[in-house]
Amino acid sequence: MKVIAIDGSSSAGKGTLALKLAEELDYAYLDTGALYRGVGYELLQNGLDPQDEEAAVQVAKSLSVERMLSLQDDSCIRNEVCGKAASYVSRLPKVREALFDFQRRFALFPIKKDKTPAKGAILDGRDIGTVICPEAKIKLFLTASSEIRAKRRYKELQLKGLCVIYEDVLSDIIQRDKRDQERETAPLKPAEDALVIDTSDMTADDVYAQVIAYIKERI
Repeated sequence: MKVIAIDGSSSAGKGTLALKLAEELDYAYLDTGALYRGVGYELLQNGLDPQDEEAAVQVAKSLSVERMLSLQDDSCIRNEVCGKAASYVSRLPKVREALFDFQRRFALFPIKKDKTPAKGAILDGRDIGTVICPEAKIKLFLTASSEIRAKRRYKELQLKGLCVIYEDVLSDIIQRDKRDQERETAPLKPAEDALVIDTSDMTADDVYAQVIAYIKERI
């Protein structure tokens, strides 16, 4: 199984790195955060509470593989409301259990967007290297200061034409970190054998150059 596990904090650069690596290596890519955002989105659309574990489990089990993969590119799940709902949903042990098998199957039998088999898989999230694919030979953990990540997120939202306040974005980042790190099931932390990269003072190209060199040394 050729798997690259990328974990880390919100807005640390996981998605940008994963997409570039998937293109360079011709691997299939799964944004596991989109799965939780998707569950949160479906709950909100149906007027349900994202903290209702039983309702969230039912939604997680009802989503098809095609629907889950399509959510990765769906802008409807990329707003702050869905992000907050996903943070609540991801704390629910039964929801994580319901989505575990899907993520494992993708890692074992990776499929690209054109539905053709891939020679490897890249998964990014919060617990890929520690829970989903602990046997992955390449494990990365990206982090950055709360302030830097808030500035990145603030700029991203502004470019989308959204009216946001930096202090609110920073507060949301800090609260999300707290929820991710303190949850009982699969808390956010680097795997013991992960390469930890602080991206605070690095560009996306800097991060990519360091990581691709690291990967080519090991594969």
